[in-house]
Amino acid sequence: MARSIRLDAVLVQAVIAGALSFAHLHDLAAAAGQDGWKAWAYPVSVDLLLVAAWRRMRTNAENRDAWLWFAIALIASLGANVATAGLLDLHNVPPWLRILVAGWPALAFLGGTLLAHAPAPAPAPAPTDPPYVESAPDLTVEREADPAPELPPAEPVSEDVPPEPAPATPAVPVPPALLDHARKIANAHRAQTGAPIDPETLRSRLGVPAALADSIALQLA
Repeated sequence: MARSIRLDAVLVQAVIAGALSFAHLHDLAAAAGQDGWKAWAYPVSVDLLLVAAWRRMRTNAENRDAWLWFAIALIASLGANVATAGLLDLHNVPPWLRILVAGWPALAFLGGTLLAHAPAPAPAPAPTDPPYVESAPDLTVEREADPAPELPPAEPVSEDVPPEPAPATPAVPVPPALLDHARKIANAHRAQTGAPIDPETLRSRLGVPAALADSIALQLA
């Protein structure tokens, strides 16, 4: 019950203060030459700028622009209340006050636009704990040594009879036509020099690679 009475008192106080400030702003605007509906629009503009700046300050307390426009709207509201308290002759308003009242709509429009399009602060990412992974216990496994492979028994080598050499086979296959041509060149070389032709000479005569010349010389031997 006490809580509801307290809330009602706060609301009544806010309504009374807002109505008085609204009336003072209207009277000052009317005295500065803003008649008709324009005089009623001035207090609405000041109060809306004040509320918009306050909401932006609550959203982002580090926004300096919101603090600046809140101070400007508060000075405009306080100035109107003080000026209508008898310190200013509302029937003979000075020119500088008329200039301020006439320039207020552009200033309020600029402030409202900047506050409406101010970027919202990015939310800080929530800290995430790394997943808990249970470490495996240290295990020492002793492995038995593999048995040594058994070697096959060595074959007896006869000391009297030397092993027969394996027949040499050409490393590179030789076409029969090329082999016949090489045999003719070798025979001619033997008839001229009396010595068999060597692989280097055979390679230069035939114009073939060294491996192919070696294979031909092996077959001609």
